[in-house]
Amino acid sequence: MLNIRKRQETHKNLGLKVWTLVLLFVAFGLYSFPGAYNKTSDWVHDKAGFSIGHIQFETFRLGLDLVGGAHLVYEVDVRPIAEDQSVAEGVEGVRDVIERRVNAFGVGEPLVQTNLVGDAHRIIVELPGVTDIEAAINAIGETPLLEFKEPGVQEPEPLTEEELAEIEQKNIDAKGRAQEALVALRSGTSFEDVVKQFSEDETTKLNKGILPPLDEKWAGETEQYKWAIAHSKGYVSRTVEEFEDGFYLLKHNGAQEGVTEVTASHILVCHEGAQHCTNNLTPAEALAKIEEIRLQATVDNFAALATIHSTDGTAPDGGSLGTFTKGQMVPQFEQAAFALGLNEISDPVKTEFGFHLILKKDEVRDTQYAVRQIAIKKFSEADYRPPVSDWKNTALSGAQLRRAAVQFNQNTGVPQVGLQFNSEGKDLFAEITKRNLGQPVAIFLDGQPISVPTVQSEITNGEAVITGNFSITEAKLLVQRLNAGALPLPVDLVSEQRVGASLGAESLARSLKAALIGLLIVSIFIVLYYRMLGLLAFFALMVYSAIVLAVFKFIPVTLTVSGLAGFILSIGIAVDANIIIFERIKEELWDGKRLHSAVEERFVRAWAAIRDANVSTLITCFILFWFGTSVVKGFALTLSIGVIVSMISAIFVTRLFLRFVLPRLSEDTKLVIGSVKTEIVEE
Repeated sequence: MLNIRKRQETHKNLGLKVWTLVLLFVAFGLYSFPGAYNKTSDWVHDKAGFSIGHIQFETFRLGLDLVGGAHLVYEVDVRPIAEDQSVAEGVEGVRDVIERRVNAFGVGEPLVQTNLVGDAHRIIVELPGVTDIEAAINAIGETPLLEFKEPGVQEPEPLTEEELAEIEQKNIDAKGRAQEALVALRSGTSFEDVVKQFSEDETTKLNKGILPPLDEKWAGETEQYKWAIAHSKGYVSRTVEEFEDGFYLLKHNGAQEGVTEVTASHILVCHEGAQHCTNNLTPAEALAKIEEIRLQATVDNFAALATIHSTDGTAPDGGSLGTFTKGQMVPQFEQAAFALGLNEISDPVKTEFGFHLILKKDEVRDTQYAVRQIAIKKFSEADYRPPVSDWKNTALSGAQLRRAAVQFNQNTGVPQVGLQFNSEGKDLFAEITKRNLGQPVAIFLDGQPISVPTVQSEITNGEAVITGNFSITEAKLLVQRLNAGALPLPVDLVSEQRVGASLGAESLARSLKAALIGLLIVSIFIVLYYRMLGLLAFFALMVYSAIVLAVFKFIPVTLTVSGLAGFILSIGIAVDANIIIFERIKEELWDGKRLHSAVEERFVRAWAAIRDANVSTLITCFILFWFGTSVVKGFALTLSIGVIVSMISAIFVTRLFLRFVLPRLSEDTKLVIGSVKTEIVEE
């Protein structure tokens, strides 16, 4: 009687564990792929009129090769590092500052890492989803530097006769090199090959001499734009073009209508279930509210209504979204905005963020010229001496700035920027303000003044306030730039590449297809060969996949093509552990054991083989991760995570399923595990 009750309690406990595992599987699945549930929720809301809520989780972190974006490589100049200082620490300091600048730029899931190529220290920056490389480069800055300057003419020292003669000779040599390039062009060598041979800039070589599309914003700033207007498609320089900064050979690749830029504002009313929304309105209530606002909205009062009603961060700026092009907004919003006429307000537009009203303020589309160039740099006095400046440097720089923060004037509520210096900066700032009472002190970032406040009084507490006609957006931007600080070492952009979004999407689709096909083939094999045990292993494999994907999202792991390859390989390893267990069970059956006892005994004995095989794989993954490149590291990381989870899945999940199911089955081994070599003998 006691044994029967104990067996019943064991079955109850096993049932509880199995249902707990099923619930965890569902939870992991919803965590990894909430989209299916959210679509079901929307369907229920549309059909039944009530909401069962949405699951709000971030998407998987996808690498550059899957989502597209920009790949930048900077080389760090380590020469300024003193002999008693660590080069590695200096390079890491550069990496940290660039990462802060990238984060301030608002790029989703960027990757910033160091790399040593020979004696060259490099910073690799990957910006998934970024299509405007020039904007990214400007945000990061090629040689960013934060400085505090005071009034005073900073005259460069005059050049010596030797330096002047050296400049003249270098320019003669540069023009001669440009003439050699022209001769090569005239001899029939392709423009692209001449670029590779004669261009001095590595980035120009990588880009095959292609300039960014030139339109009206370049007017008056670059001679290449003026040259493009004066010539037609296919024209190639017949003489060396001498501009102020160098000697050029140019090729006109044609003109086309440029990218359309739209300037717009919006009013957003979010609702329960919408992304990034803390509002407790139901979708129906939010729609009713936005329709009520639409009845009131005009071009003149749109900004005021946005300030009052909009539920996103643009409300303080009257809903202003600035200027954007296609591909920068979600599809529903973008389609509505580009379809509007000037100074026209849209009807309510639904997106995953809620309901919008859109006011289109402007639309610009310029003619763009495609130009290739071969550039040979001119040398000037500025290469030897800095130009004359109305500002002179102080000893105070970004190195002494502890932090900057947005503040608000207590009387007027106007945004302002507060500065806080460390102890060294406190003393330096006190000296600067003391000798510049009533005079401006300029803050320079990347060689450009970003703020020129006037000193009202001597400041001795190490804190200062920058006042001006700031909007909240401008104040936040200034704080971001100040907190980004200065690079401890100069850097030089040596490579820039663009990975197309379509190429990334194709890679992702192929990788997912490969994973699904692999999972399907493996599942069919184990079910056909191992019958009922194979079916249980298939369920365990589903649990394994859900756990691994949830781990990838939780850490989070940046998934690349190589990383997905590691995951696909780990599926085979997860099945391999089950196969070892099943073959051990068959050995017991060959020896005449009963099926149920064979399962328990061989599970224990199979563990040693599973452990040794997986530990050796983990050691290999560790070596690949430690010594490999970023691509190899992604493969090693996903494979190692898969191996660890597969051990858990094989020993705990498969075993739990077998313990729960086998007592409910007959001893027919052909049905349960396929054929064996001997008859089952009663013990």
